[in-house]
Amino acid sequence: MSRKYKFRNPDALYFVTYTVVNWIDLFIRTEYITVMIDSWEYCQKHKSLNIHAWVIMTSHVHMIISSKNDLSGIMRDMKSNTSRKLRSEIINHPRESRKKWILDMMAKAGMGNGNNNDFQLWQQNNHPIELFNNFIINQKLNYIHYNPVKASMVHVAEHYPYSSAKDYCGEKGMLDIVLIY
Repeated sequence: MSRKYKFRNPDALYFVTYTVVNWIDLFIRTEYITVMIDSWEYCQKHKSLNIHAWVIMTSHVHMIISSKNDLSGIMRDMKSNTSRKLRSEIINHPRESRKKWILDMMAKAGMGNGNNNDFQLWQQNNHPIELFNNFIINQKLNYIHYNPVKASMVHVAEHYPYSSAKDYCGEKGMLDIVLIY
């Protein structure tokens, strides 16, 4: 990983993106989205992860996060944990018509990466970007919240259920977050 993309400042907010290998549209099923939400809630409760903004798109996730603990370790553990749980969900999902194809793509990605034993769900990097001023913070907040609008999934950002946009409009979203003001 390039030096440019590391969690260097423990007091900073970071914008991160993590993507499913081959941009597979995995998060089209509620069960898979629930795995992500549950993992984040665990990290909030047990690893002091602060989530300031988030969106789950069909093939990737964007977040603004912070923690006094090791963000690199939190992200590593979260990605590892969710990849195992999501793989299990895919295998055991009774209506997953793409099961063989998804598992084959994950196996192929895993074989091509020496860091994995047998499969890979997430692309290797999450490219953390330190948010060092209000202009950049607002730019990333808008990018996160308007991603579903740009993708024509909704017409209004706060109508997309798998995002913190609702929280920033004064309503309660799916996840407890720490608002940025």
